[in-house]
Amino acid sequence: MANNLTAEAAHQQLLSLANLEIAEHSQRFFKTGAGEYGEGDQFLGIRVPVLRQQVTRYQKLPNDEVIRLLQSPFHEERLFALLVWVKQFQKAPEEEQANLYSLYLRHTQFINNWDLVDSSAYQIVGAFLEEKDRQPIYPLAQSPSLWERRIAMMATLQWIRNHDFEDALAIAKLLLHDNEDLIHKAVGWMLREIGKRDLETEKAFLKAHYQEMPRTMLRYAIEKFPQSERQRYLKGLV
Repeated sequence: MANNLTAEAAHQQLLSLANLEIAEHSQRFFKTGAGEYGEGDQFLGIRVPVLRQQVTRYQKLPNDEVIRLLQSPFHEERLFALLVWVKQFQKAPEEEQANLYSLYLRHTQFINNWDLVDSSAYQIVGAFLEEKDRQPIYPLAQSPSLWERRIAMMATLQWIRNHDFEDALAIAKLLLHDNEDLIHKAVGWMLREIGKRDLETEKAFLKAHYQEMPRTMLRYAIEKFPQSERQRYLKGLV
């Protein structure tokens, strides 16, 4: 297997798993049309569970080979590369984790769809910064890149899962007036995750900000509330 630990070998393996029907569906699902957020993205047509099976085979892929895949025009190859890094990060000593974190942030231009972000940001960025100074997350939250802003918000899921909400709430506040629907969804989702663990903390944030939130953000945040309570929020009656 060692001789097959190359981007080209992985590429050929993924090509063998391609499915045109799935690819056509994915192109619609991930909004690849002109002017849409995934404009021009290309798909092989490989479902995520199948892709994850291949990650196990290639988990020792060298970083330069992972980067080659991350630069692929094919969406699934970029996702594959990120999943390899996630797998490596989980088993790596701290020095190598620092290297993977740095590589990740140097290649955000290729982490350019919501599923790519959501499958990797909290496992690498969030995990690396959890016990460190989290200041590096704030410039990401204010980046002109939609995907870097989503990385900032999604990275906080790692901390939220450990009942640490301060930075998540701070980033949510920074992104309250973001113009992008995909950011509204991410912020609302993370507020909902906070509410699963500490409903009063989520409600305190909502009380302060729900009237200025985009509707999508608010709907995601209150999705699990009783219907009567959701309606009070949506009508501005809280």
